[in-house]
Amino acid sequence: MLNSELEKLKYPIGQFIAPEPVTETDLKNYISDIERFPGELNSLVSGFSESQLDTRYRENGWTVRQVIHHIADSHMNAYIRFKLALTEDMPAIKPYFEDKWAELGDNKTTPVDVSLTLIDSLHKRWVNLLRSMNNKDFEKIYFHPEYGKEYSLDEAAGLYSWHGKHHYAHIYELKKKMKW
Repeated sequence: MLNSELEKLKYPIGQFIAPEPVTETDLKNYISDIERFPGELNSLVSGFSESQLDTRYRENGWTVRQVIHHIADSHMNAYIRFKLALTEDMPAIKPYFEDKWAELGDNKTTPVDVSLTLIDSLHKRWVNLLRSMNNKDFEKIYFHPEYGKEYSLDEAAGLYSWHGKHHYAHIYELKKKMKW
């Protein structure tokens, strides 16, 4: 497989690029994306069989089931990172090995409805938090030691808006390719 083909499979909507600066319109769009995402994901995978859920979206990639559980894992971490940044002065967040988490038994065997419900509930809390924040709150930052980078919460909101669309596209493209 050519590098450009693999890149398209890995990043079907492209890699995240934060706008500079993040505008109020950007933030409203990010919050709206985060709010809509659980319903869109649920609709996308509604009716998938166990076999379809255990299909990899690309060679050496995760199964649909693992992607859904990864989204729950990732967005739980994101929500906690927001709360840490809002209550501490530039906290260093705890990175995690998402590839290793995806290989754990719960990510391989748990019914996806569990994570779909979790994502829905989590996003309701997260959106309430995001809507309660003011401009100064969105300027707060956390430090990601794995990347050696500071993330402002407005940038992080964009990153997780993108993250949902990114994994939605993995499943959508597989569904289209397989004619499900």
